[in-house]
Amino acid sequence: MATRATKRGDERTSLDGSRDVLICGASFAGLMVARELAGSGADVLVVDRYEIGERQTSACAIPTACLENLGLLAAEKQRFRTVLAHTAHGSTRLPVPWEFSTFDYRTLCELLWADCDAEFETAKVNGREPGPESEPIAVDTDRGVISAPLVVDAMGWKRILASGSAYQPPDAPLSRGLEVHPAGSREEFEIIINRRYVPAGYAWSFPADDELRVGVGSFDPRFHVRPTTETLAEDVGVETVGYQGNWIPHKLRPAIGGGVFFAGDSAGHCLPLTAEGIRPALYFGAALGRELRAIGDGRQTREGALAGYEAFNRRHQRAFDRLLTAQRILPRFPHRTVRPILATAGIRPIARYLFNRYLDIAPPGFLGPVRSTGPGTKTAAMTTLKA
Repeated sequence: MATRATKRGDERTSLDGSRDVLICGASFAGLMVARELAGSGADVLVVDRYEIGERQTSACAIPTACLENLGLLAAEKQRFRTVLAHTAHGSTRLPVPWEFSTFDYRTLCELLWADCDAEFETAKVNGREPGPESEPIAVDTDRGVISAPLVVDAMGWKRILASGSAYQPPDAPLSRGLEVHPAGSREEFEIIINRRYVPAGYAWSFPADDELRVGVGSFDPRFHVRPTTETLAEDVGVETVGYQGNWIPHKLRPAIGGGVFFAGDSAGHCLPLTAEGIRPALYFGAALGRELRAIGDGRQTREGALAGYEAFNRRHQRAFDRLLTAQRILPRFPHRTVRPILATAGIRPIARYLFNRYLDIAPPGFLGPVRSTGPGTKTAAMTTLKA
């Protein structure tokens, strides 16, 4: 069994060497890839700057079926069936035809990791060493150079292992969000569409049992969200404590490049308009993990996995584009029309149709129990790739 304890100080020994699979990033997408490889016999190393579950990266809400299908209900904090949407001209309750939950980030990450048999190490990834795509890829870290024929970048929107020009705000297609995490309990899952807080975007108040997650997200990366997050917190009567913020991609990107596989925010796997990124990260992470597992099983080549995963990614382009179009158009509507639009969307048959179409972009049914075949041995396919 691989040692999973994070190493500090003198224990941060060199990681120089080679592996079958190197997964850079230990949040939702990276852990999901590692989980799909459990029992495959592959020598898998997961690296991240932080310990598993150390840094929450979102408001952490997801369709409950995702937690159920993955066996992660122990991370659930609170469950909902409606969204209460507030505007400057009144409120509307939107019925959701499926349950959704807030959850504890650390617990969920630890539960995902418990289903893995990979090794984990804390290391800062600096970039990729130059080299041909057909050879094992060398990744430079602050603990040495790690080589692997199969490398996954699940480190977030910076897409560190990509070649080409830098991807930086405010010019990149990124939204920005900031929230506070005061103690408290409430019953309603609330969104606020009000230009008092953000001209293009929305605000939220998501209860999670004994904690509230209150924040503002802007589709315009140039809009500074901290002042309005503090205004929102004052308006809803909560303390401005426990700040957490991030850049949020809102455009689908290529899922491969230079022989590297990208998943999660590094591939733009975050739904425009809603900024939901956890479900897509798990969904695309599962798809990628299955492609990589097929290599170890001898069912396909590395080149086949690259082509198959990118084709899977492209099949979602139209759905992402539709949401991005809505994200760009809706803020242009006169503010007084927002509540009537929401009221129409809240009519039960319309709500059922819209929410189910939205869920089908990354359906929870795609996720499932870990595919473990018991203690494995390294397959000939993996040995050949690594050679």
